[in-house]
Amino acid sequence: MKKIKQISVFEHQRLLVGTNGFKQVHLDALLKLNEYHDGKYFEPIAKGLKFNQYVGIIQVDGLVIQINPKADKADQDSRWSGVLLNMLKACGKLKANSTGAANVNRKHLNLLEVYFELYLQELDSLLRKGLVKKYRKQTKNVSSLKGKLEFAGHLQKNIIHKERFYTTHQVYDENHLLHHVLFKALSIVSHFTKGTRLYDHVKRVQLNFPSNLSLNITKSQLENLKLNRKTKDYTYAVELARLIILNFSPDISSGKEKMLSLLFDMNDLWETYILRQLKKISTQHDFEVTGQESKPFWGNNYLRPDIVLRKNGKVYIIDTKWKLPKSNSASVGDLRQMYTYCRFWDAEKAVLLYPGSKSHNYQSYITDDYSKVSDNTISINHQCKKGMVNVFSDNETKLNDNLGLDILKILEVY
Repeated sequence: MKKIKQISVFEHQRLLVGTNGFKQVHLDALLKLNEYHDGKYFEPIAKGLKFNQYVGIIQVDGLVIQINPKADKADQDSRWSGVLLNMLKACGKLKANSTGAANVNRKHLNLLEVYFELYLQELDSLLRKGLVKKYRKQTKNVSSLKGKLEFAGHLQKNIIHKERFYTTHQVYDENHLLHHVLFKALSIVSHFTKGTRLYDHVKRVQLNFPSNLSLNITKSQLENLKLNRKTKDYTYAVELARLIILNFSPDISSGKEKMLSLLFDMNDLWETYILRQLKKISTQHDFEVTGQESKPFWGNNYLRPDIVLRKNGKVYIIDTKWKLPKSNSASVGDLRQMYTYCRFWDAEKAVLLYPGSKSHNYQSYITDDYSKVSDNTISINHQCKKGMVNVFSDNETKLNDNLGLDILKILEVY
């Protein structure tokens, strides 16, 4: 059995062939993966690649590459080792009560292993309750006449066996699309857990599924899969199954090994995390907060600020930025974008929010702007600032529990 080797890197870091067991076959597979995803994961360089803002884990050909988030290159690597799992948990992408999620600080914790363990726990729960049965149509030879006799097929198959009937009839069993999807994901987990502590668990779960389930699941079937009142307990298991199946690349490796990748855009994850932290305290501090509000701008184009916060009749715009700005200054493009948001939302204040420890003062845009209220117009002074909020708590080992309050202080509404 091939031994699994693990490499731990950080976003925007380079990885060259020959480093820590990274071979040309791995590079070829990753470049193919990148090509299938429009080149968004990596940047090809000479004899290697440079990671973009996508973080997570990739397993291919006996090698696991764990890509960790890191907002500041000057920070120590050890500070960021558990950030991804904690953020996934805080954003609802990972259940907090799973064994793996409860041990996010365990050394060399494998993100795939955490998701696999969580998926197996969900399947265990479904099996304890009993797998849901559904009606389906089946066409086959039976010993008694039931349903509709398929006359042409009956003549073809039973010209000799007069005691049989070739019919289309209804059956009530566990062989339906939901279980095909769950079993397909389970077979992928089985492949990638060989030689690990989870492999025996996978095999025990597989024994409890019907033996005649198909492994041919299409993307269209996954997208159109519907749940109802009877199958509502399947919700999280199906969500995890989709995640596993859609990130599985059986033909992408140049060798015989298959590839599985779970990668998350840190820009999107940071935005979701900030929004979640604000929603958590919105009722207590009497404000409304929404994400991705949209307004028509030009033709079919819409404006969508990351976060809009409303308090005491005033509007505040927040645009989240995961990476620290170059030269400690916001870009002209970002400032123009924030000014546009202020105009369309009648917001006096906007903040470009970065991870960090230093915030700047508001500065007004040099314009002569007016806002229409009923039939009257009032002058409005649009302002913007570059705000920074600490990702870590004071002891620098856990995520900042007071992040929502810190943002309110930056907005100067707390």
